[in-house]
Amino acid sequence: MDDDTQQFDGLTQLIEHLDNSTRGVERVSLSLIVETVGSRSFGPLLLIAGLITLAPLIGDIPGVPTVMGILVLLVSGQLVVGRRHFWLPQWLLERSVDGGKFTRGIRWMRRPARGIDKLLKPRLVRLVRGPGILTVAATCSLIALGMPLMEVVPFSANGAGAALTLFGLALIARDGLLALIGFMLVTGTAGFIIYQLS
Repeated sequence: MDDDTQQFDGLTQLIEHLDNSTRGVERVSLSLIVETVGSRSFGPLLLIAGLITLAPLIGDIPGVPTVMGILVLLVSGQLVVGRRHFWLPQWLLERSVDGGKFTRGIRWMRRPARGIDKLLKPRLVRLVRGPGILTVAATCSLIALGMPLMEVVPFSANGAGAALTLFGLALIARDGLLALIGFMLVTGTAGFIIYQLS
């Protein structure tokens, strides 16, 4: 995997970078995605996992939310214990989705991404620095552990994907308000799942 830490100014830039890197590829593997965003980029990796879980045509593929959950769990867990270069197993990196579906799903997000980027700005920075990052990582680990269950509870994976997207954006833009909204969304999604299963 690539050792670089990629820098992104916002969601639009990340989506365009992904689109350019995967254009014309028959099967888009997790290895290619990680190589594109950088294997030391916690925020972008979270954001990618969230976007893929949310994206039409991609997140609806059976097993995709679980694979994203494994990715998030491995990366978040390694961050919590102090690693800054993330190791991922080869069998996970080889998982792939149809390139056409991936491209259509990513491009569908371009318009909302431009609107979201206009709202991003550094604020409540303590929530996304130091101990705040560890809190985000621990919360994302809990989300990841629940991903397999979310495949059988309608719409719950969307809540998880949205939360991961918010956390990823929060870390990229140093926007603690988005992290705060992400924590609230996790609480709401957990309540929804408990209600659906009760």
